[in-house]
Amino acid sequence: MEKKEKFGKLRELGLKLTPQRLAILDFLDGNTSHPSAEEIYANVSRSFPSMSFATVYNTLDALRERGQIVELNLDPAKKRFDPNTKPHHHLVCASCYKIVDVMRDYRVRIPPEERSGFRLQGKQITFIGTCPECQAAEAPAEAP
Repeated sequence: MEKKEKFGKLRELGLKLTPQRLAILDFLDGNTSHPSAEEIYANVSRSFPSMSFATVYNTLDALRERGQIVELNLDPAKKRFDPNTKPHHHLVCASCYKIVDVMRDYRVRIPPEERSGFRLQGKQITFIGTCPECQAAEAPAEAP
């Protein structure tokens, strides 16, 4: 996203235009790693050492409230953020909590008698497994 577009986006969202907020948007733009607030802070604070963690958290909260990012609670240690707001599912590694997008839709139907009166608005499926890196680390070392 170009700088002019980012300014426009922040302005449309009613957010104050600051270099730090632009850097946060820049970091999130196209990011598929589902970063935590801490990871975003660590990355962006390299360019803005005086930036506070509160700036990152408040910006993420404002973006979430305005539907620009999705907050994920798939990692028990920290919240993760997804700039892809289109409906999709996730693969989550049970060892390292790496999160990967699954863009294919899967038909899942919950019978009315099992909905507890809920009116469904959508779905998000979380697949849990072990990523290739963790599988490799778990593999027994080969004997020489």
